[in-house]
Amino acid sequence: MAAARSVTGPVAGIAVLCACAVLVYGAQARLSPYLVTLLAIMLINVSLAVSLNISNGLAGLFSLGHPAFMTIGAYVSAVLTFPPGRKDFMLPDLPSFLMSTQLPLLPALAVAGILGAVIAFLVGLPVLRLKGHYLAVATLGLIVIVQGLATNWSGLTRGGSGLNGIPRLTGVWWCFGFAALVVYTALRLKFSSLGRAMMATRENALAAESSGVSTYRIRMLAFVLGAFFAAIAGGLMVHLITVVTPKSYSVVLAFNLVAMVVIGGTGSITGSIAAAVAVTGLSEAVRPLEEKLGLYGLSQVIVALGLILVLFFRPNGLLGSGEPRFVRRIFGGSLP
Repeated sequence: MAAARSVTGPVAGIAVLCACAVLVYGAQARLSPYLVTLLAIMLINVSLAVSLNISNGLAGLFSLGHPAFMTIGAYVSAVLTFPPGRKDFMLPDLPSFLMSTQLPLLPALAVAGILGAVIAFLVGLPVLRLKGHYLAVATLGLIVIVQGLATNWSGLTRGGSGLNGIPRLTGVWWCFGFAALVVYTALRLKFSSLGRAMMATRENALAAESSGVSTYRIRMLAFVLGAFFAAIAGGLMVHLITVVTPKSYSVVLAFNLVAMVVIGGTGSITGSIAAAVAVTGLSEAVRPLEEKLGLYGLSQVIVALGLILVLFFRPNGLLGSGEPRFVRRIFGGSLP
């Protein structure tokens, strides 16, 4: 029985992945370029929500720092893929080795992700000793610091003008592949011994320490892994919309991502996926109404009201911290 389950799990996972790929292929073939771009953004938001759920949901952190790591990843990957001929006059303070470097998208994303992870590690050394709302305020400050550096370091970032004319190298398949990787990593992590250690840290850090779990290392791992994925997501986004400014990824985005995690269920990967799709689709559907009535920011109000209603009627989110049965069967998990 166990052997049969170990075989059917991966087969079912591959079948789900192929079914999703077919849907993406059909969407690309039949939908307008605008809707295909919206689908790509939706997939990036799925990646961001799931990666934030690793740190906030599984490990029990309260981090708001994803937009900061997205900004880092966006600028790093954009500089690495920029044609050398444009760097001379747009980014005059770049080091000489960067001035003459132009990388393909994949290695540029890898460098962006690694740099985001390294910065998260350095930031996490002092910050992760904080807990609760103190950690939230500290990571919120990180967004402000990164935005300030991007604004004032004009020789490397063009300051408030930002970078435009970035090569459009990201397509819907890049976003789909990355989203699949992030979801797979998060689910494998959740149903592993390491994931159980993370959830034990979330539920009761003192009891986890008494059981031999290094809660500080667990939190650091979750924080760094989430930052790694966020930096890559920023790189994908900037090569999709071809422009980035210091305020492209702001506190508003941090709120939206936290709302996705809380609405879907803190600790539920499937819930984060569903909430990211719903919030992204709703925000875009309301945009014409905002423009017609002049009620700009209406989508944010709706998301905030939705968050309040979920917290009032289902404090643990729509799916709590669990996963649907078919997901548990695929990954062989015994968790709820």
